[in-house]
Amino acid sequence: MILAVIGIGSNSVRMLTAEAEGGDFRRMARDRAGTRLFAGLDEQGNLSAESMARTLEAMSQMAQEARRRRAERLHAFATSAARDARNGKEFMAAAEQATGVPLEILSGEEEAELSFLGARDVFPDGRRCGVIDIGGGSTEIVTGEGQGTDCAFSCQMGAVRLFRAIPLTCRADMTAVEAEADAILADNLRKHPEFRNPGTWVGTGGTFTTLAAMAKNIPWQSREGMHGTRVTAQEIRRIGESLADMNLEERKQLPGLQPGRADIVVHGICILLAVMNRLEAEDITVSEYGNLDGYIRKHYS
Repeated sequence: MILAVIGIGSNSVRMLTAEAEGGDFRRMARDRAGTRLFAGLDEQGNLSAESMARTLEAMSQMAQEARRRRAERLHAFATSAARDARNGKEFMAAAEQATGVPLEILSGEEEAELSFLGARDVFPDGRRCGVIDIGGGSTEIVTGEGQGTDCAFSCQMGAVRLFRAIPLTCRADMTAVEAEADAILADNLRKHPEFRNPGTWVGTGGTFTTLAAMAKNIPWQSREGMHGTRVTAQEIRRIGESLADMNLEERKQLPGLQPGRADIVVHGICILLAVMNRLEAEDITVSEYGNLDGYIRKHYS
């Protein structure tokens, strides 16, 4: 059976088309469009008409593509930006009209669990590990073993969210962003006394694939080359500081950095550095897969 899942994130809309058979699935194609839905949240917490229009257009095109690929089932879910929006119900209705399927708005815990189910396969032995998913509006942290999770939560810090809140023009400015991320994470950890640090961490999302591409000096489109890359906190710090001292146009010329991520990438790296410092993680392994894969695994495996 061919199926497709559209994920509406705070920074982009993505779609995974896959073939499910016998409790397993094979990835057929992946699509992405940068829409910055979170950037459209105004001071009252409403999504702007412009940000919704960009996102709905991308969703409509992806739904058409899924049907062209003969997908028998199509699903759609949304994460942080839609979760935060006061006009989320309006967006849900418009999204269903654009795709022809109901839109699920995931809770932060549900989003974290899907990220774990998708990304943890970077360690096929089923060992206990943690997954960090840095998005545009939020960061999910989840731990577990095999296909089961024992702690999952979402922090109100994402690359776009902190980009809007704290200016960053050079490496010295990273300190304020990291301090804010550390404070948010510390508050979340106090609310989750069940958290047990696994010591082994996986990262999923654009911040991580950027770091893998830059550490290996490969183009950002080389997805297969990023998966399984291990990057140390020291290497992440070096890359972050180098990027922070560049202007936007200089960043866009780097082969390992997707141009549409050039403005927010250092904020994402600051979040990661704060998380790794707080969790005493010396390195992290990059996964090319995430919550879209996790959604299929949860519902079709």
